[in-house]
Amino acid sequence: MSVFTRPDRHSVAVLVRDGVLPIEAGIVHRLFGQARDASGAFLYEVVTCALTPGEVRTDTDFTLNVAHGPEALDGARTVVVPAADADYGERPHTPIDHGLGAALGRIRPDARVASICTGAFVLAAAGLLSGCRVTTHWRSVGFFRALYPHIDLDPDVLYTDNGRVLTAAGVASGIDLCLHMIRADHGAAVANDVARGTVVPPHRDGGQAQYVRRPVPEPERSGTAHARAWALEHLDHQPSLRAMAARESVSVRTFTRRFRDEMGVSPGQWIAQQRLDRARQLLEETGMPVDRVAHEAGFGTAASLRQHMQAELGVSPSAYRRTFRGPAASPRSGVPAA
Repeated sequence: MSVFTRPDRHSVAVLVRDGVLPIEAGIVHRLFGQARDASGAFLYEVVTCALTPGEVRTDTDFTLNVAHGPEALDGARTVVVPAADADYGERPHTPIDHGLGAALGRIRPDARVASICTGAFVLAAAGLLSGCRVTTHWRSVGFFRALYPHIDLDPDVLYTDNGRVLTAAGVASGIDLCLHMIRADHGAAVANDVARGTVVPPHRDGGQAQYVRRPVPEPERSGTAHARAWALEHLDHQPSLRAMAARESVSVRTFTRRFRDEMGVSPGQWIAQQRLDRARQLLEETGMPVDRVAHEAGFGTAASLRQHMQAELGVSPSAYRRTFRGPAASPRSGVPAA
């Protein structure tokens, strides 16, 4: 018998291990647990499970009382594996013993599986990351590569999405990953509402490079915030790299270097993501024709927008709108009121 009692909701199981980081388990409950549709109905049912029900040690001075065992994994449509203190240390690794291996074997073939921080070691040891592009905490990159040299590890991103398998880099990027999954399931409007309720940004720019300890830069450095703010206001005019650099009164080369250091991505990659986010917002919240959406988001033509959405999201603008434009969206063309 399934431990999930609400078949109308997407079932999420959080698999905790001895020494779990409780904040990471809490992130999953807090974010998925807030998501509601336009009528106010909850969209997810989240349960916590362990290899053995009962008291589970955390990496703090309190324990978790977990009601469910690995049978919770049988009916889960999404399984999330947080980090545990066994993943850290001089030579962190997560051997898959019989109990953990048997538990992971209960996950449905069509279920989505995600790790937070060094939870990626568990998925890797179980063979779930073969052929995937993954990430883990930047401090554990060297150990991960030594243990799993065949796995494509990207240490510079906050999270990765391979379709069925997803990984997040660290504690806070677990928030980014959960919001990403909610956005993929139910659209930006629902994810943004969850982000507001949690008082976090709905989308963070850059990657782990922002958080790796570096030498203090020379005082000549300035940020790129003014150029980014200006670019967001002028997406429909397709702001160029040269124009952005001019906003900061520096050369293109200097601006590009500063931008990558500050944001973790190139200006071109950042602009592309902002355009896509803007197009998704307009498709969800307005009745604008697709060609106007393309113009407002800086893609120029509907054909260009279709090409980018197909490449990044695997759907056309029309299909995306049918999926995510809720009944509360205004039927009028134009940008909705704030």
